Amino acid sequence: MPYDHVPVMPLEVERFLNCKPGKIIVDCTLGGAGHAKAIVEKIVPDGLMIGIDQDADAIKNAKKILEPFSANISLFHDNFVNFPKILSELGIKAVDGILLDLGLSRHHIEKSGRGFSFRKDEPLDMRMDIRSGILAKDLVNKMDAKGLEKIFFEFGEEKRTKQIVRSIVKQRAKKEIQSSKELARIVSDAIAQRASKVSRIHPATRVFMALRIAVNKELEQLSLFMEGVADFLNPQGRLCVLSFHSLEDRIVKRRMKFFEKGCICPPDFPKCICNKEKVFRILTKKVLRPTEKEVAVNPMARSTKLRVAERI
Repeated sequence: MPYDHVPVMPLEVERFLNCKPGKIIVDCTLGGAGHAKAIVEKIVPDGLMIGIDQDADAIKNAKKILEPFSANISLFHDNFVNFPKILSELGIKAVDGILLDLGLSRHHIEKSGRGFSFRKDEPLDMRMDIRSGILAKDLVNKMDAKGLEKIFFEFGEEKRTKQIVRSIVKQRAKKEIQSSKELARIVSDAIAQRASKVSRIHPATRVFMALRIAVNKELEQLSLFMEGVADFLNPQGRLCVLSFHSLEDRIVKRRMKFFEKGCICPPDFPKCICNKEKVFRILTKKVLRPTEKEVAVNPMARSTKLRVAERI
């Protein structure tokens, strides 16, 4: 089955990564390998593109797409948070560019069969890496009401958590909730009872996003990644991050600003004692968004935010 996905903001990513022959670039989230192919085409003949993805389908697809460049690629079935270990295995201390695309691929929504979409009737799985243990079904059927409310509110920014969770608890007491379509119906019915107006988005959108984030520990992994990423960039090496909702973007923005700031001692200190040095220069003072033309061709790009920083 083909891995269906269209890379977002490809021209902007290529420009900001500043790909040139001989460089070492890490694509931490291969997805459909669209970005990776554009990268490796720019760094040949003697560059190296390191590709990482926690989804085995993405790795299998990348091997096919990037086969003509086999001498210039190294692919790893792993989570992007483990990229320091991967670099160590390759004997590489630092690289010239790192790309992190946090978006959900079209393949996951339409062809993975793992229940990412509320429009399909699939097992309630939502794991990016099927080797991991926790499924969305486990959370929906076994987590207590308080825990579910916290997930939906914090990760989905859903304001109607109590009524949604009440309906879920009531339904699972009768029988286990097993499919994406079933959960979507429960959420939609719960919200419809109180809705005063029709929403622009499907009623289950935020709940599904929240469950996916929780199952894959997405925000936790992103925070860990951003804490140490600067240490693995060469001088003038660049970090490009594509995020798709406010929680992700907030983590990226705050960490980039932390690395751009020097001394953090209180203003009334006569002398710096923190010894914190500025290690980043932010190249996107305002977050970049896709063009209207791109969104018209690829609607999945509409919520994309690109931030870029350069190692000093």
